[in-house]
Parts: sequence; C-alpha cells; structure tokens
Amino acid sequence: MAYVPIPKDLNRVKTKVAFNLTKRQLIGFTLAGLVGIPVYLFMRKFVPNDIAVIFLIVSTLPIFFITLFEKDGLTFEKYF
Repeated sequence: MAYVPIPKDLNRVKTKVAFNLTKRQLIGFTLAGLVGIPVYLFMRKFVPNDIAVIFLIVSTLPIFFITLFEKDGLTFEKYF
C-alpha cells in the first residue's frame, strides 16, 4: 500500500484554480503577459531583438516578484 504524506498545517495549503496555479498567480502572470508582450513588440522596432528581450524582462520582473513573493505566510503587500 502506498503512503502519501499529509501536511500537519493545512492553513498553508492553497486552492488551485486552473493550470495548477492559484488565483493570485493567474492574475499576476496574465498581467505580466499583458504588459510584457506589447513592450517587446514595440521595442523591437527601435532596438535589436536581444535588447528588446531585456526590456521585456525588466518590465515583467517586478510583476513576477510581487506575484510570487511570500515570506512567513505574508504576501508582498502585507510584508512590506
């Protein structure tokens, strides 16, 4: 018989909505896509492709950080 570990603290278990992501992650990734793709498409007209990718990364990295940051059970907004 197979045994499955069960966490003792069920407060830390998060409800997954779609694609095994939480609602917060879905909103954050969608927002990053809505910001990053237009930035990339606009910037590649004026600068080389590799520089346009750097602009994409710089514009979406803060959104990813805010979306994924969690310390001691606190999200970015509550922690800072």
